[in-house]
Amino acid sequence: MNGGSSSGKSGIARCLQAVLPDPWLTLGVDTLIDAMPGDVDDGISFASDGGVGVGAGFRRIEDAWMAGVAAMVRAGARVIVDDAFLGGAESQRRWRDAFDGLEVLWVGVRCDGAVAAGREMARGDRVAGMAESQAEAVHRGVVYDLEVDTGSAEALACAREIASRVT
Repeated sequence: MNGGSSSGKSGIARCLQAVLPDPWLTLGVDTLIDAMPGDVDDGISFASDGGVGVGAGFRRIEDAWMAGVAAMVRAGARVIVDDAFLGGAESQRRWRDAFDGLEVLWVGVRCDGAVAAGREMARGDRVAGMAESQAEAVHRGVVYDLEVDTGSAEALACAREIASRVT
């Protein structure tokens, strides 16, 4: 699943785990960021206006992360990826390369920027402006099998729609 910050991806992922018949793991970019040490050379930075910058050091670790997620799927794990494609189509290409030969359902999680900004404020764990700046940017050039909108549907309804497409 790809969507901007505070778009509702994590809520949908939890609901998917509840409605899908088999056990599914949820692995997200937040998990990767939390696992990284804070002093990665040329890593990730968060600007006061909500902008996110990623450097070559972050990309190297992220490449290994993507390969590891794909290896888990190849080993039989069912995985829900919760990501924000900061690079739009280029980010999707990197995941496509990692998932080469695997069956993937590409899901776009959309949410109006103002709605996501309200959620961001309520959460209190994000830099203000991140949600609104990512709301459309993460979708640029990305091709989906399915799109859901958490501004007009609850997480459970979105999860059920996604689950109906998972084999």
